Amino acid sequence: MPEQETDLNQELSCFAGKRVFLTGHTGFKGSWLALWLHDLGASVFGYSLEPTTETSNFYASDIQPLLEGHQIGDIRDRAVLTKAIKTASPDVILHLAAQPLVRESYSIPFETHEVNYMGTCNVLEAVRTLDRPCSVLVVTTDKCYENQEQLWGYRENDRIGGHDPYSASKAAVELLTTSYRSSFFSPAKIADHGVRLASARAGNVIGGGDWALDRIVPDIVRSLIAEKPISIRCPNAIRPWQHVLEPLSGYLKLASRLMTRDDPHDASAWNFGPTIEGNQTVLSLAKTFCKYWGSGSWDCDGSTNRLHETNVLRLSIEKALTQLDWKPTWNFETTIEKTAHWYRRHALGDSMMQDACRQDIEDFVAASAKVDHERASAESAISLKMAS
Repeated sequence: MPEQETDLNQELSCFAGKRVFLTGHTGFKGSWLALWLHDLGASVFGYSLEPTTETSNFYASDIQPLLEGHQIGDIRDRAVLTKAIKTASPDVILHLAAQPLVRESYSIPFETHEVNYMGTCNVLEAVRTLDRPCSVLVVTTDKCYENQEQLWGYRENDRIGGHDPYSASKAAVELLTTSYRSSFFSPAKIADHGVRLASARAGNVIGGGDWALDRIVPDIVRSLIAEKPISIRCPNAIRPWQHVLEPLSGYLKLASRLMTRDDPHDASAWNFGPTIEGNQTVLSLAKTFCKYWGSGSWDCDGSTNRLHETNVLRLSIEKALTQLDWKPTWNFETTIEKTAHWYRRHALGDSMMQDACRQDIEDFVAASAKVDHERASAESAISLKMAS
């Protein structure tokens, strides 16, 4: 990390020396988060299934040696999971493990609900019997909202729901988290139980190291490597695209708040998404990616025999902006550029992908400081103008 700490690094310095139990650490977001936590000085205890592909970022960036603990396990196995959490004796639990794919959920609906809902229930039950202060963040998704195809962003107090099994399972996880918070971990009684429980709902996350099937960026990369046209199912569908480091910075910032203060408002649900500019069509994403890759073409799939997919999805991030002082850092163009660059390095056989991830984190932290400085300058100019 840079020698001169920025505001973001200073705020996240509370992770130094902390014990963090991270579920889903072998996954796309989890592997990035494990690296960032390690560089912040945390002791990371990972619990997850084996990576689904040999090209996963967990392997490509050699994450395992950075971990204090690495356990391959299923979050549906309550006894094993509970023992792992108690052994880790964590200060913080970041729960990312899930069946994360919408289209896959149509093929395995029962497993999707079991992993996402009962897996989370097992985590929260382990916390309930942990008998020690702990900050807990349950990660769900922007798809937990009952989608009305509305043009404005969904807020944290909007109705939750789900058309497909994945969305429904994540909506159920939000209900479950609220239930445990109300029944056992009341934010108004933190002094009694010591548990601070929040949930996070992120937009469409992209970045280097995601190789999941039926996700647009991995599909684009596979097509580009094979020198085949990119097949686009829903070219005009609008999504809130953001680089993986955006929500991770939100998770870390929220977790740091949970660790360092007892404000009951922190123990609640939070959205992390891009600015309005980041709400772009799938076709715009593909075109921009090809520009930074340096080649590529695409075909729009005109098939009418498709599974249901939302046309418009936007998130309101007003709560995080005003109450958490979190803000998006990279715009849509930079997000695609950074993502394409990571995959390009990997495709060319670069064996130093941990360095690539770390460089992205350093660039992101520096850019975040610049955004803070520019915002502070603008606010100061407005204040001077009003005073005059």
